[in-house]
Amino acid sequence: MESFWEEVSSATLRQGDYLLNCPVPVFQDQPNSTGQQSFPVRGYDLVIVTQSCDLDNQKVGLAASCPIYPIVEYEKVNQALAKKGRWEEVRKGRGEALHLLSSPINPSDNRAALVVDFREIYSVPVEFLSKHAQAQGLRWRLKSPYLEHFSQAFARFFMRVGLPSSIPPFK
Repeated sequence: MESFWEEVSSATLRQGDYLLNCPVPVFQDQPNSTGQQSFPVRGYDLVIVTQSCDLDNQKVGLAASCPIYPIVEYEKVNQALAKKGRWEEVRKGRGEALHLLSSPINPSDNRAALVVDFREIYSVPVEFLSKHAQAQGLRWRLKSPYLEHFSQAFARFFMRVGLPSSIPPFK
């Protein structure tokens, strides 16, 4: 099976870059009324969803990114997905807000696949991500056509429209 990924080492960011252990501030439930805030930081594995052209042309100061998890880790928190047949539905594009990507290390093992959760989006300064990527050294980047498929899945999640009613079913 062909890999979805290629290895890169430049500080240049692209949509589909897989960044390991990226620090993201965790906001508290209650804002501090003093005007000064401090936030704990959690390390997430992230995949960039901002369009590469916007990153290249410096049209954004913040890059949108989503957490990416190994299936086994994701199942620990979302146990309903561990049921037989659930990952197959996600693989077919029928899992709302979830997208599967092959493992960069072992693409033929579906249990080693990665799941992206589009319900969680973190905006991180581009300059910060670029320095983090450079410090990471070699990293993974989605290659075509897997990148376009990923981008399309992200767009589909946001372009959903819920109608109050629809045409009655044909009988």
